Amino acid sequence: MNFHDIFFTLARYFTHTITLKSHYNMKKVLFMLTAMVLMSAASQAQKFCYVDMELILSKIPAYTDAQRDLDKISQGFQKEIETKRKAVDDMFKQYQSEQVLMTDQIKQQKMKEIEAAEKEVKDLQKKKFGPDGELFQKRKELIKPIQDKVYDEIQKYAQAKGYDIIFDKSSGPSMLYASDKLNKSDDILFNMGVQKK
Repeated sequence: MNFHDIFFTLARYFTHTITLKSHYNMKKVLFMLTAMVLMSAASQAQKFCYVDMELILSKIPAYTDAQRDLDKISQGFQKEIETKRKAVDDMFKQYQSEQVLMTDQIKQQKMKEIEAAEKEVKDLQKKKFGPDGELFQKRKELIKPIQDKVYDEIQKYAQAKGYDIIFDKSSGPSMLYASDKLNKSDDILFNMGVQKK
C-alpha cells in the first residue's frame, strides 16, 4: 500500500468521522487532513528548472524579423492616427477663430462635425490598436507560431529530461533567485537549431 492509498483511506475515514462528531472534532480533523496533504506534497520532490523566454526569442531570427515588421506596422498606424488627429485639431482651431461670425445653427453643425471627426479618430485607434485590433491580429499571425514552437520544444525538453516544472524567468518578479545551473535556455535554443551568438 503506497502513501496515496493510505492518505485517501484516512481521508475517507476522517470525512465519515466529521459527519458523526462535534464541531470541535471537525476542526481537528481538517487540521490533520491539511497536514497530511502538505506532507504528501513535501514527500514528492519535484524536479524543476527555468528558461528565459525573452533570451530565447531574441536569439531566433524569425522572431526578431517579425518584431521589426510589427514595429513598422505600428508606426504606420500611429502616423495615420496622428494625421487624422491633426485634422480634427485644425477643424477645432478654425471653429474657434470663426465662431464669432457664425449663427447658433452653424455653430451646432460645426461642433457636430468636430465631434464626429473625433469619434472617427477614436474608432480608428481602437480598430488599429485595440484588444482585437489589426496590430493584435498581426502580432498573433507573426509571433504566435514562433512562440508555439518554443513552447513545444520546452515541453519536449521537460519530458525528455524528467522536469515536472519549468519556470519562465522573464515572465515577472516571481523568481527571486535562480541558480545559473538551472537555466536551460541554451539547451532549448540548441534543440531548436539556433546557434548562440
